[in-house]
Amino acid sequence: MYTEKVMDHFTNPRNVGELPDADAVGEVGNMKCGDIMKLYLKISDDGVIEDVKFKTFGCGAAIATSSMSTELIKGKTVEECLKLTNKAIAEALDGLPPVKMHCSVLAEEALKAALLDYKNKTGKDIDISEEDLKGDDHDHHEDCDHED
Repeated sequence: MYTEKVMDHFTNPRNVGELPDADAVGEVGNMKCGDIMKLYLKISDDGVIEDVKFKTFGCGAAIATSSMSTELIKGKTVEECLKLTNKAIAEALDGLPPVKMHCSVLAEEALKAALLDYKNKTGKDIDISEEDLKGDDHDHHEDCDHED
């Protein structure tokens, strides 16, 4: 059902925890599933993600996608992170079962929420708005299944 990479990130998640001095925090959740993702970013003055931590309440796929997303964004610029998609996160994990793709969507949304928080706190000109957090299709949430 799950790839070796998904199982590795689920059993050995990277960057778990909080950043008390975070420059940005993004939290998203799916009330139907109960998956909640909270992402903390430490961003340098020149817009590079210096450190990232996450806390996730959810299934193994939710933990794996959170972990992988932190690996993908650490060391990248804010502009590079804006281009990260849920599909890229799933591909980096060598795929997710269709019923678990909503977990990668939550990881992308947590990143966008954190970047919007950063924009709101700093007033920097970042190409993100509240509309970007609404996603284009939330039907995937109908497929929530925690029978891993």
